[in-house]
Amino acid sequence: MDLSRFTKVSDYEWRVEPFGKMRVPAVIYASEALLREMDEKVFEQVTNVATLPGIVKASYAMPDAHWGYGFPIGGVAAFDPEAGGVVSAGGVGFDISCGVRTLTTGLTVADVEPMKKALADILFARIPAGVGSTGSVHLSMEEMDAMLEGGARWAVSRGFGTEADLERIEERGMMAGARPEEVSQQAKKRQRDEVGTLGSGNHYLEVQRVAEIYHPHIAAAFGLKVGDVVVSIHCGSRGLGHQIGTEFLRSMALAAKEYGIELPDRELACAPIRSDIGQRYLGAMRAAINCALANRQVITHLAREAFATLFPQARLDLIYDVSHNTCKVEEHEVDGRSRKLYVHRKGATRAFGPGRPDLPEAFRHVGQPVLIGGSMGTASYVLAGREESEHHAWGSACHGAGRSMSRIQATKRWRGRDIIEALAVRGIEIRAPSLRGVAEEAPGAYKDVSAVVDAADRAGLAHKVAKLTPLVCIKG
Repeated sequence: MDLSRFTKVSDYEWRVEPFGKMRVPAVIYASEALLREMDEKVFEQVTNVATLPGIVKASYAMPDAHWGYGFPIGGVAAFDPEAGGVVSAGGVGFDISCGVRTLTTGLTVADVEPMKKALADILFARIPAGVGSTGSVHLSMEEMDAMLEGGARWAVSRGFGTEADLERIEERGMMAGARPEEVSQQAKKRQRDEVGTLGSGNHYLEVQRVAEIYHPHIAAAFGLKVGDVVVSIHCGSRGLGHQIGTEFLRSMALAAKEYGIELPDRELACAPIRSDIGQRYLGAMRAAINCALANRQVITHLAREAFATLFPQARLDLIYDVSHNTCKVEEHEVDGRSRKLYVHRKGATRAFGPGRPDLPEAFRHVGQPVLIGGSMGTASYVLAGREESEHHAWGSACHGAGRSMSRIQATKRWRGRDIIEALAVRGIEIRAPSLRGVAEEAPGAYKDVSAVVDAADRAGLAHKVAKLTPLVCIKG
């Protein structure tokens, strides 16, 4: 990235003043080293987003930003319907509500280490993973609609979890405003056998150790201490979300022209929030959010069953569940006035600070858990939203390390079998349905997650709370 086009606001904030058809500035939160390593496409995409109608304040990119479809992955933008604001399918992404949940286990590394291989085997046997994987839950069309309306609440009502889980999920387990009737039959057909499956790509279930604590007070509120074993699950809305994204991108490209919206890039396809297609997309997208929440809830149930066979004393309690690819209606203060905005977070995590009524009571005094996923051999992190983060990027933070090379480049550089063997030497058990998938997701294909997390912390996006390192990874 050419830094000469930026104004340096601080060591971790870089600003591009409006030029051409930009309506607002573009802001990237990153260290100088991370910014230099970002591909040029991030600059193009974050400034393109700044041209869209009704955008408020600025177009933002997080420290893990990389080239995406239309919006950069790691992009955040808010739109005001009162000002002709738009909703963009590309601004949400294809894997709608892809996200992470982390659970405590009540176990220590000393408990798990002797049983690690057996635990990896039983988790891999019970939790379907890989392209097109199907599970034991098969939905009729009636049940499909109930799941798309009810999210994790639907899953709990069917015996996959407890009421206590729901309190620890964004939106308390169910996104309001879902419209299953706006989800195509094709999308529903793709999903009917996929509930409770990890999928492929960078999705995973990891058993992790709490390796370091940086903020003891907040870590205690989250139930974390050094030496504990936790479980993290990263997956999304599977085929259903992808199908919705594909269909509405096509429709929105036509709608943008109809509404006189000039697109600098066809991938920024969007429609006015108050248009028929805008409302239809929001209804379908919210149904996909519920699909992802239900999916992670069913996988949690399967993980609990797997742990119970080896560790009857284990108790997998949810710390929190966060989504990455969403558009949510939120109240934010702009120029001293509270406004209702449609906040797009694509590959970014909501990171609300203390005091927000949207948070579970247990976290209202410390801020929202922000769960940053790693990549098999690297660390993951738990952060917490801070009050100041709401003045940056609408209370948002990064979501992972962010890719530094494409999947094709990764498969040219690494072999899946070599990666599995190298990680085994380091004490990390990998189980995966595809060696090519392992190569595509090689730890070296991602940015340095510790540098990304440090940048988020120092930019004021979120507090760094705990570092998690992998013991077992079931790779999608």
